Amino acid sequence: MYSVTNLTTIADCDVLLTLANKEKADLTFKKLSEERLVTNYSSTAVEIDAVLQGVIAEIAAVDTVLAVLPEGSTKEAEEKRKVRLEYKKFLLENRKESYGAVALLEKELDLERVNRQIAEVDVFIAEITAHKATL
Repeated sequence: MYSVTNLTTIADCDVLLTLANKEKADLTFKKLSEERLVTNYSSTAVEIDAVLQGVIAEIAAVDTVLAVLPEGSTKEAEEKRKVRLEYKKFLLENRKESYGAVALLEKELDLERVNRQIAEVDVFIAEITAHKATL
């Protein structure tokens, strides 16, 4: 796959192997970081969805109460509560965009890219090593 036959000295092979091994170490570190992000996003996505569903249910309950309350301080308090709940819902929906299921899938894609890069560096190292043995 790689044009390793153009390498004519063991020193050239050693230089490429050193660079490839450094690249692999960097990718391995990146993989660890991506794995942690996937784990964090996974738990955060579930948590956000659960809290958001609770807030939506609470807003529905407040709407039901507001429909039957007469004008007065209790109704005003419930209207203020509804505004706070709607703001909380807004914040959760924004967090869901950043840390929800879509963001989780993006992080999983990033992790898979790193895995494939590591696999390709391994192929490169194997080819260089095999060619080096023939010199």
